[in-house]
Amino acid sequence: MSGIQLRANGDRAVLVDGDGEAMTEPSRLPLGTELTDALDEWAKVAAAVARAEPGVAAGSVVSRRGLQLAGRVATSLGVAVRYVDPLSGAESVVEPVRLPKRPPRPPLPPEPMPWLTGLTVSGASLAFTVVTVVTLAATLAETYSLLALASNVVVTAGLLPSLWLIHRQPIWRWVSYGVAVGLGLSWLALPLVLF
Repeated sequence: MSGIQLRANGDRAVLVDGDGEAMTEPSRLPLGTELTDALDEWAKVAAAVARAEPGVAAGSVVSRRGLQLAGRVATSLGVAVRYVDPLSGAESVVEPVRLPKRPPRPPLPPEPMPWLTGLTVSGASLAFTVVTVVTLAATLAETYSLLALASNVVVTAGLLPSLWLIHRQPIWRWVSYGVAVGLGLSWLALPLVLF
């Protein structure tokens, strides 16, 4: 579109192309429902004010609102809009507002690594995992030795997907590190439990 004209045709807002031949309703253009509804409301108010022989105050409100809407249309479509005042017939050209591009945000500095707290959490989760898995395997080995092996397989297979999901989370990564090492140590302790 090289340029369009915004005017009220009766109680409807219409947009006319640069040649003045083709009229388009605002709902057929990518203006959004809010702007389209506002244009329709403006045209209805302008028609009602024109029928009621407006005073200066009512006419200026309709004109000012029409200029605002023409500015929004110009910005939405990226073209100049010629606004025709429905009461006076005066024509004004409204240029689209070019919003400046925001500069990219600087990257956030990396957070400090809480080594002492993280290693403490990892150590606690490691100890808890080793004690739990080895105790389970030892209890089941008293009944049948292959149950101990099966329990290690089930526990490891059940925990690995969860560990993979949380290993990149800032706090939970320490738990996943401790549990993963604990599972490895419990596998190393399994032969001692079985024999």
